[in-house]
Amino acid sequence: MANQIIYTKEAPAPIGPYSQAVLAGNTLYVSGQIPLDPDTGELINENITEETHAVMKNLEAVLRAAGFSFSDVVKCTIFIKSMDEFGTINDAYGQYFKTNPPARETVEVSKLPKNVNVEISCIATK
Repeated sequence: MANQIIYTKEAPAPIGPYSQAVLAGNTLYVSGQIPLDPDTGELINENITEETHAVMKNLEAVLRAAGFSFSDVVKCTIFIKSMDEFGTINDAYGQYFKTNPPARETVEVSKLPKNVNVEISCIATK
């Protein structure tokens, strides 16, 4: 079975040579999402809480386009510019995984696309 490229206008268009997500069999690999408004292309960066919610909404849109939801997510990777923001990001992120949260790692990095403060990717299965 060939891999299926997932694309939705409900999430930001890729800003490079990658797909929003790829469905391989029953596994969905969602590319890292940043806090871009899918309608305007503008950054949502008033504060780290709003940035994190924008990222999670973009992830949700891509998951939904492939027929998945947060309950299907088995792994997330969070990239952040400052580990000092970990608690705030974790609080916002946790609102999307109230029960049975996925496996996860959080990594501090020196820089992210468009100089955002947080980027999150995920893997989901059915």
